Amino acid sequence: MRSWLNQWPVYRQLSQGDELGLGAAVKSKRSAAIAPRVRNADKVAKSVCPYCAVGCAQDVYVRDGRVIQIEGDPDSPVSRGRLCPKGSASLQLTTGDARQYQVQYRRPHGTDWEQLDLDTAMDMIADRVIEARRAGWQETVEAARTRRTMGFAGLGGATLDNEEAYLIKKLFTALGAIQIENQARI
Repeated sequence: MRSWLNQWPVYRQLSQGDELGLGAAVKSKRSAAIAPRVRNADKVAKSVCPYCAVGCAQDVYVRDGRVIQIEGDPDSPVSRGRLCPKGSASLQLTTGDARQYQVQYRRPHGTDWEQLDLDTAMDMIADRVIEARRAGWQETVEAARTRRTMGFAGLGGATLDNEEAYLIKKLFTALGAIQIENQARI
């Protein structure tokens, strides 16, 4: 009968002086065999979550050059190892099944997506920016020298970090745009 009792976690807690169940007394054979999924990682890279301006630190676990897990960094004074639901799901940014690796394009009034090579897509974007800048250019407004374009605007997203938002702001300003906003601070 004692061998049966020794397999029962509550009995082990009481008999081994672990009343709160914080030690080995509460481990089963199954839970003792479980190992963390990051145990085989080759290295741990420090990173910052890209979703908002809080800057929660992340530990990025890498094996064979591939990201295998992303967790909150417990050494971070900002997040103390915790991540919000978006930050916890950031592994999907690198390895998710829904991640696109080709440029998808839908022609005006089209119903289907087609794949384009990156060079073609970048040329299309550049041509459209140049045309929109040219069409919306304002050298002066009411005798005041403006040198701006109203042909396009910039809107950054919540996945941009501060450095990316800064560079995008500089690019759009250099192109003459004055309508520039970044959502990352929301």
